[in-house]
Amino acid sequence: MEHVVPIKVYLRIYAALMALLALTVAVAYAHVWSPLAIFVMLAVAITKAVLVMLYFMGLRWGTRLTWLWAGIGFVFLLLLFGVVMDQTTRGWIALPAGWE
Repeated sequence: MEHVVPIKVYLRIYAALMALLALTVAVAYAHVWSPLAIFVMLAVAITKAVLVMLYFMGLRWGTRLTWLWAGIGFVFLLLLFGVVMDQTTRGWIALPAGWE
């Protein structure tokens, strides 16, 4: 069974994605670089991924099996973000001499 989505919904999601893109670019080009900027950009990236998965991939109206497979993919995405954060934040804490 096919689900019909009004074009207005897709235009709103598109506008939200463009606003989130503008936020990501603004944070990336901010003159004052903060170590927390990576957290903001990753939060925006996760939000954009969820919007694309729900609406453009049709997950919102999908079956439970579709939700399961998309959830597995999303867990692997979060694991990838965890690896990125681990590599990004390694030099933030100074270890005492001899602990390296």
